[in-house]
Amino acid sequence: MRIAQVAPLFESVPPTRYGGTERIVHYLTEELVRRGHDVTLYASGDSDTSAELVACTPIALRLGVEYTDASVYEVAQLERVFRDAHRFDIIHFHTGHLHYPTTRRLGIPHVTTQHGRLDMPELKHLYRAFHDTPVVSISDAQRKPVPHANWQATVHHGLPLDLYRPNMRGGDYFAFIGRISPEKRVDRAIRIAEAVGVPLRIAAKVDPADRAYYEREIRPMLDSPLVEFVGEVNDEGKQALVGGAKALLFPIDWPEPFGLVMIEAMACGTPVIAWRNGSVPEVMEHGVSGLVVDSMEEAIEAARHVGRIDRAGCRRCFEQRFSASRMAEDYERIYRHLIIDGRGSHRPHRRSLIGA
Repeated sequence: MRIAQVAPLFESVPPTRYGGTERIVHYLTEELVRRGHDVTLYASGDSDTSAELVACTPIALRLGVEYTDASVYEVAQLERVFRDAHRFDIIHFHTGHLHYPTTRRLGIPHVTTQHGRLDMPELKHLYRAFHDTPVVSISDAQRKPVPHANWQATVHHGLPLDLYRPNMRGGDYFAFIGRISPEKRVDRAIRIAEAVGVPLRIAAKVDPADRAYYEREIRPMLDSPLVEFVGEVNDEGKQALVGGAKALLFPIDWPEPFGLVMIEAMACGTPVIAWRNGSVPEVMEHGVSGLVVDSMEEAIEAARHVGRIDRAGCRRCFEQRFSASRMAEDYERIYRHLIIDGRGSHRPHRRSLIGA
């Protein structure tokens, strides 16, 4: 198949550090190329890919392109994609919904993976207006606020099997990876570590929008002798940090659509202690890949006993359910369905592809 992958421009593909969506676009693109498809990637010019790269900005927007309105670059990117549309059998968007009005009239099969949260009230209006636009969810939980959208399938994220090495011994500290933001609840992670007397290493970024929250709520907590703040880490740093941890703490307080760090931990053989929010019950296997909790009391108890989780079982869970090859196979089925279904006549693909 001739496939276009349209990536966000905020980070490179793959990102140098933080950036879940762009990492998934990279793993999917590389796997599709490996499987013999003709793939074109529309992304920032500093991206690294085996596909044909169409650079839509010189470098990722977060890394130095001067702008006051990112949509200027996004619209220019879409114009380039639409100009090339006749070259492709299908176009796969990972860029929100800005393209919806044009793709409806394009006459080329297309699909959009929604990578973010969908529980904002205004999105109900959007998906009533674009009820025929084919979309993919990254968890069944993600799609609950807009069940009337034209969902083709749920495709859980996947990683290359050799991206991380399993560490069957672990270590004597907990790890937290993510953004420092109210919904990620690093404060819970700190309190759990303090309650059980286990060190906590925090690898996180602080976005400008969260700077005041960080300074007011989190910065004072970092003075704890049990807490080490290491900043953002790349894949190599994540391998060392997560692979060497006793457990990963995932104490989210929002309906996270997927939570990529959970499967990264599984790949390292590291169990996860996660709050029952969003996709967590879909991604986690309680008692196998970690422990799912509903309160601080349960989380502290889980932290005391997480060493009983078999780290080899965590890795097996990853290999069986969350490989990049499985993810690519799921998307191949969606692509073929949409292409066969006709250019513009997109009936929903009724069954889920979770674990297919």
